[in-house]
Amino acid sequence: MELDNIITLQDENGEDVRFEFLDLVEYAGNEYVVLLPVEDDDGQVVILQLEESDDDEVENYVGVDDDETLNAIFAIFKEKFKDEFKFED
Repeated sequence: MELDNIITLQDENGEDVRFEFLDLVEYAGNEYVVLLPVEDDDGQVVILQLEESDDDEVENYVGVDDDETLNAIFAIFKEKFKDEFKFED
């Protein structure tokens, strides 16, 4: 199976990690990416906040620690893609 929209990010150890880009969600004045790890088969998405950078060619992403924010972004994502993905509760 060939995946579209593959991006590679570096983790905190400088290791490359591949993700499938699923969506960009705007919430509370910020932008968040919804990503699916390519190497994991558990189907859990990763949500990262897009952080502004001084370099226009580099995008920075940071983890989201606030459960309320994560749940709100995931709810928006689920609603937008309810006909394309099977979500488990």
